[in-house]
Amino acid sequence: MSLPKGLAEDVASNLVMVARLIDEDPEQAYAYSRIALRLASRVAAVREAAGFAAYATQKYSEALAEFRAARRMTGTVELWPVMADCERGLGRPERALAMAGEPEVQKLDKAGQVEMRLVAAGARRDMGQLDAAIVTLQSPELASNSVQPWTARLRYAYADALLAATREDEAREWFAKALEADKDGSTDASDRLAELDGVDFVDAMVEDDEDGDLDAPRAEVEPDFDDEGEEEDDFEGDDTDVVRAAEIVDADLVEPAPGEAGSAPATQSVASTESAAADESAPTGEGEKNA
Repeated sequence: MSLPKGLAEDVASNLVMVARLIDEDPEQAYAYSRIALRLASRVAAVREAAGFAAYATQKYSEALAEFRAARRMTGTVELWPVMADCERGLGRPERALAMAGEPEVQKLDKAGQVEMRLVAAGARRDMGQLDAAIVTLQSPELASNSVQPWTARLRYAYADALLAATREDEAREWFAKALEADKDGSTDASDRLAELDGVDFVDAMVEDDEDGDLDAPRAEVEPDFDDEGEEEDDFEGDDTDVVRAAEIVDADLVEPAPGEAGSAPATQSVASTESAAADESAPTGEGEKNA
Protein backbone atom coordinates (compact mmCIF):
# COMPACT_ATOMS: atom_id res chain seq x y z
CA MET A 1 0.00 0.00 0.00
CA SER A 2 1.42 3.39 -1.02
CA LEU A 3 1.05 6.54 1.06
CA PRO A 4 1.20 10.23 0.11
CA LYS A 5 4.77 11.50 0.36
CA GLY A 6 4.27 13.65 3.45
CA LEU A 7 2.40 10.94 5.33
CA ALA A 8 4.95 8.32 4.28
CA GLU A 9 7.76 10.46 5.71
CA ASP A 10 5.91 10.92 8.99
CA VAL A 11 5.31 7.19 9.30
CA ALA A 12 8.87 6.30 8.37
CA SER A 13 10.33 8.77 10.87
CA ASN A 14 8.38 7.18 13.70
CA LEU A 15 9.34 3.66 12.62
CA VAL A 16 13.00 4.66 12.55
CA MET A 17 12.69 5.75 16.17
CA VAL A 18 11.05 2.45 17.07
CA ALA A 19 14.07 0.64 15.66
CA ARG A 20 16.52 2.93 17.45
CA LEU A 21 14.87 2.77 20.87
CA ILE A 22 13.41 -0.71 21.12
CA ASP A 23 16.43 -2.11 23.00
CA GLU A 24 17.38 0.84 25.20
CA ASP A 25 13.96 2.39 25.85
CA PRO A 26 11.13 -0.01 24.93
CA GLU A 27 8.39 2.17 26.40
CA GLN A 28 9.40 5.13 24.24
CA ALA A 29 9.68 2.86 21.21
CA TYR A 30 6.16 1.65 21.94
CA ALA A 31 4.91 5.26 22.04
CA TYR A 32 6.40 5.93 18.59
CA SER A 33 4.86 2.72 17.25
CA ARG A 34 1.41 3.85 18.37
CA ILE A 35 1.80 7.09 16.43
CA ALA A 36 2.81 5.17 13.29
CA LEU A 37 -0.11 2.82 13.81
CA ARG A 38 -2.58 5.69 13.97
CA LEU A 39 -1.14 7.13 10.78
CA ALA A 40 -0.95 3.95 8.68
CA SER A 41 -2.57 0.90 10.24
CA ARG A 42 -2.96 -0.79 6.85
CA VAL A 43 0.78 -0.98 6.21
CA ALA A 44 2.27 -4.38 7.11
CA ALA A 45 5.61 -2.91 8.22
CA VAL A 46 3.78 -0.65 10.66
CA ARG A 47 1.83 -3.54 12.15
CA GLU A 48 5.01 -5.60 12.48
CA ALA A 49 6.92 -2.76 14.17
CA ALA A 50 3.99 -2.17 16.52
CA GLY A 51 4.04 -5.86 17.35
CA PHE A 52 7.72 -5.87 18.25
CA ALA A 53 7.34 -2.72 20.34
CA ALA A 54 4.44 -4.25 22.27
CA TYR A 55 6.41 -7.49 22.63
CA ALA A 56 9.39 -5.60 24.07
CA THR A 57 7.14 -4.06 26.72
CA GLN A 58 5.57 -7.47 27.52
CA LYS A 59 2.18 -6.52 26.09
CA TYR A 60 1.90 -10.00 24.63
CA SER A 61 -1.78 -10.00 23.72
CA GLU A 62 -1.39 -6.76 21.79
CA ALA A 63 1.83 -7.97 20.18
CA LEU A 64 0.20 -11.21 19.04
CA ALA A 65 -2.69 -9.31 17.45
CA GLU A 66 -0.29 -7.06 15.53
CA PHE A 67 1.85 -9.98 14.37
CA ARG A 68 -1.23 -11.83 13.15
CA ALA A 69 -2.35 -8.74 11.23
CA ALA A 70 1.08 -8.36 9.63
CA ARG A 71 1.10 -12.03 8.67
CA ARG A 72 -2.33 -11.75 7.04
CA MET A 73 -1.13 -8.79 5.02
CA THR A 74 2.11 -10.39 3.83
CA GLY A 75 1.33 -14.10 3.81
CA THR A 76 4.83 -14.86 5.15
CA VAL A 77 5.81 -17.06 8.10
CA GLU A 78 8.82 -15.18 9.47
CA LEU A 79 6.86 -14.04 12.54
CA TRP A 80 5.79 -17.56 13.51
CA PRO A 81 8.41 -18.07 16.29
CA VAL A 82 7.72 -14.74 17.98
CA MET A 83 3.98 -15.37 17.73
CA ALA A 84 4.54 -18.68 19.54
CA ASP A 85 6.61 -16.89 22.17
CA CYS A 86 3.73 -14.48 22.73
CA GLU A 87 1.61 -17.52 23.56
CA ARG A 88 4.21 -18.40 26.19
CA GLY A 89 4.07 -14.85 27.52
CA LEU A 90 0.30 -15.20 27.86
CA GLY A 91 0.76 -18.35 29.97
CA ARG A 92 -0.17 -20.75 27.18
CA PRO A 93 2.99 -22.86 26.62
CA GLU A 94 0.96 -25.76 25.22
CA ARG A 95 -0.15 -23.52 22.32
CA ALA A 96 3.45 -22.49 21.68
CA LEU A 97 4.43 -26.16 21.62
CA ALA A 98 1.62 -26.95 19.18
CA MET A 99 2.83 -24.17 16.89
CA ALA A 100 6.30 -25.72 16.91
CA GLY A 101 4.82 -28.76 15.20
CA GLU A 102 2.89 -26.88 12.50
CA PRO A 103 3.87 -27.00 8.78
CA GLU A 104 4.79 -23.30 8.92
CA VAL A 105 7.99 -24.20 10.77
CA GLN A 106 9.30 -26.07 7.73
CA LYS A 107 8.95 -22.90 5.68
CA LEU A 108 11.21 -20.91 8.02
CA ASP A 109 14.86 -20.26 7.17
CA LYS A 110 17.57 -21.73 9.39
CA ALA A 111 17.56 -18.77 11.79
CA GLY A 112 13.78 -19.01 12.13
CA GLN A 113 13.92 -22.75 12.80
CA VAL A 114 16.53 -22.27 15.53
CA GLU A 115 14.37 -19.53 17.04
CA MET A 116 11.39 -21.88 16.99
CA ARG A 117 13.48 -24.54 18.74
CA LEU A 118 14.35 -22.04 21.48
CA VAL A 119 10.69 -21.17 21.94
CA ALA A 120 9.69 -24.85 22.05
CA ALA A 121 12.35 -25.60 24.67
CA GLY A 122 11.16 -22.65 26.72
CA ALA A 123 7.59 -23.96 26.51
CA ARG A 124 8.78 -27.36 27.75
CA ARG A 125 10.43 -25.68 30.72
CA ASP A 126 7.29 -23.66 31.39
CA MET A 127 5.46 -26.98 31.66
CA GLY A 128 8.07 -28.44 34.02
CA GLN A 129 9.50 -30.80 31.40
CA LEU A 130 13.22 -30.14 31.92
CA ASP A 131 14.54 -33.30 30.28
CA ALA A 132 12.35 -32.71 27.24
CA ALA A 133 13.62 -29.12 27.02
CA ILE A 134 17.21 -30.37 27.00
CA VAL A 135 16.44 -32.90 24.25
CA THR A 136 14.62 -30.23 22.22
CA LEU A 137 17.75 -28.08 22.14
CA GLN A 138 20.02 -30.95 21.06
CA SER A 139 20.39 -30.37 17.34
CA PRO A 140 22.97 -30.17 14.54
CA GLU A 141 23.07 -26.39 15.07
CA LEU A 142 24.03 -26.91 18.73
CA ALA A 143 26.71 -29.48 17.88
CA SER A 144 28.22 -27.39 15.08
CA ASN A 145 31.56 -25.67 15.69
CA SER A 146 30.72 -22.85 13.30
CA VAL A 147 29.52 -19.61 14.88
CA GLN A 148 26.27 -18.22 13.52
CA PRO A 149 24.14 -15.29 14.77
CA TRP A 150 22.06 -17.68 16.85
CA THR A 151 24.93 -19.82 18.23
CA ALA A 152 25.54 -17.97 21.51
CA ARG A 153 21.86 -17.91 22.46
CA LEU A 154 21.34 -21.57 21.56
CA ARG A 155 24.34 -22.67 23.62
CA TYR A 156 23.27 -20.44 26.48
CA ALA A 157 19.75 -21.91 26.47
CA TYR A 158 21.21 -25.42 26.55
CA ALA A 159 23.58 -24.54 29.41
CA ASP A 160 20.77 -22.97 31.41
CA ALA A 161 18.55 -26.02 30.93
CA LEU A 162 21.38 -28.30 32.06
CA LEU A 163 21.93 -26.17 35.14
CA ALA A 164 18.22 -26.29 35.96
CA ALA A 165 18.53 -30.09 35.79
CA THR A 166 21.46 -29.88 38.27
CA ARG A 167 23.98 -31.03 35.67
CA GLU A 168 26.48 -28.36 36.72
CA ASP A 169 29.64 -29.71 35.05
CA GLU A 170 27.93 -29.91 31.67
CA ALA A 171 26.30 -26.53 32.25
CA ARG A 172 29.67 -24.93 32.92
CA GLU A 173 31.06 -26.40 29.69
CA TRP A 174 28.21 -24.98 27.63
CA PHE A 175 28.23 -21.58 29.31
CA ALA A 176 31.90 -21.41 28.33
CA LYS A 177 31.00 -22.34 24.74
CA ALA A 178 28.26 -19.72 24.73
CA LEU A 179 30.72 -17.08 25.93
CA GLU A 180 33.16 -18.10 23.21
CA ALA A 181 30.51 -17.44 20.55
CA ASP A 182 29.01 -14.33 22.18
CA LYS A 183 30.96 -11.59 20.41
CA ASP A 184 28.39 -8.84 20.97
CA GLY A 185 27.44 -9.61 24.56
CA SER A 186 23.89 -10.75 23.81
CA THR A 187 23.90 -13.05 26.84
CA ASP A 188 25.25 -12.89 30.39
CA ALA A 189 27.22 -16.10 29.92
CA SER A 190 30.34 -14.60 31.51
CA ASP A 191 28.46 -13.81 34.71
CA ARG A 192 26.87 -17.25 34.85
CA LEU A 193 30.25 -18.88 34.29
CA ALA A 194 31.85 -16.80 37.02
CA GLU A 195 29.03 -17.71 39.38
CA LEU A 196 29.61 -21.42 38.74
CA ASP A 197 33.34 -20.93 39.33
CA GLY A 198 32.63 -19.23 42.66
CA VAL A 199 33.98 -15.85 41.61
CA ASP A 200 32.63 -12.93 43.65
CA PHE A 201 32.63 -9.47 42.14
CA VAL A 202 33.41 -6.68 44.62
CA ASP A 203 31.93 -3.22 44.10
CA ALA A 204 34.81 -0.78 43.68
CA MET A 205 32.91 1.89 45.61
CA VAL A 206 32.44 -0.44 48.56
CA GLU A 207 36.15 -1.28 48.44
CA ASP A 208 37.08 2.40 48.49
CA ASP A 209 34.71 2.93 51.37
CA GLU A 210 36.46 0.26 53.41
CA ASP A 211 39.96 1.53 52.58
CA GLY A 212 39.31 5.22 52.82
CA ASP A 213 36.60 5.24 55.47
CA LEU A 214 34.18 7.25 53.33
CA ASP A 215 31.70 7.44 56.17
CA ALA A 216 34.14 9.13 58.53
CA PRO A 217 33.18 12.68 59.57
CA ARG A 218 34.57 15.39 57.35
CA ALA A 219 35.86 18.75 58.54
CA GLU A 220 33.25 21.45 58.18
CA VAL A 221 33.95 24.02 55.49
CA GLU A 222 33.41 27.60 56.48
CA PRO A 223 31.14 29.46 54.04
CA ASP A 224 32.52 32.40 52.10
CA PHE A 225 31.01 35.80 52.77
CA ASP A 226 31.07 38.90 50.65
CA ASP A 227 32.04 42.32 51.93
CA GLU A 228 28.55 42.96 53.29
CA GLY A 229 28.46 39.75 55.31
CA GLU A 230 26.14 37.85 52.96
CA GLU A 231 26.99 34.24 52.21
CA GLU A 232 28.21 33.85 48.60
CA ASP A 233 26.70 31.29 46.26
CA ASP A 234 28.90 29.76 43.56
CA PHE A 235 25.90 29.55 41.23
CA GLU A 236 24.76 32.75 39.62
CA GLY A 237 21.06 32.79 38.80
CA ASP A 238 17.94 31.42 40.45
CA ASP A 239 16.08 28.12 40.20
CA THR A 240 14.04 29.32 37.24
CA ASP A 241 17.26 29.51 35.20
CA VAL A 242 17.91 25.84 35.89
CA VAL A 243 14.39 24.85 34.92
CA ARG A 244 14.56 26.95 31.76
CA ALA A 245 17.88 25.40 30.75
CA ALA A 246 16.44 21.90 31.18
CA GLU A 247 13.45 22.85 29.04
CA ILE A 248 15.72 24.12 26.27
CA VAL A 249 17.76 20.92 26.26
CA ASP A 250 14.61 18.80 26.16
CA ALA A 251 13.19 20.89 23.33
CA ASP A 252 16.39 20.56 21.30
CA LEU A 253 16.62 16.79 21.74
CA VAL A 254 12.97 15.84 21.41
CA GLU A 255 10.44 17.32 19.07
CA PRO A 256 6.78 16.27 18.94
CA ALA A 257 5.68 14.25 15.94
CA PRO A 258 3.82 16.19 13.24
CA GLY A 259 0.19 16.47 14.16
CA GLU A 260 0.76 14.78 17.52
CA ALA A 261 1.20 17.58 20.03
CA GLY A 262 1.76 16.17 23.48
CA SER A 263 2.49 12.67 22.10
CA ALA A 264 5.79 10.84 21.81
CA PRO A 265 8.34 12.83 19.75
CA ALA A 266 9.10 12.09 16.14
CA THR A 267 12.48 11.59 14.51
CA GLN A 268 14.34 14.09 12.38
CA SER A 269 15.44 11.56 9.76
CA VAL A 270 13.90 8.90 7.53
CA ALA A 271 15.43 5.44 7.10
CA SER A 272 14.51 1.86 6.42
CA THR A 273 12.16 0.35 8.95
CA GLU A 274 13.17 -3.24 8.52
CA SER A 275 15.61 -3.14 11.46
CA ALA A 276 12.64 -2.88 13.82
CA ALA A 277 11.99 -6.55 13.17
CA ALA A 278 15.53 -7.75 13.93
CA ASP A 279 15.36 -11.17 15.54
CA GLU A 280 17.62 -10.24 18.39
CA SER A 281 14.96 -7.94 19.73
CA ALA A 282 12.78 -10.90 20.54
CA PRO A 283 13.70 -12.23 23.99
CA THR A 284 13.40 -15.94 23.30
CA GLY A 285 16.93 -16.75 24.37
CA GLU A 286 17.66 -18.05 27.85
CA GLY A 287 19.42 -14.82 28.83
CA GLU A 288 16.26 -13.03 27.95
CA LYS A 289 12.84 -14.69 28.15
CA ASN A 290 13.10 -18.44 27.72
CA ALA A 291 13.70 -19.74 31.21
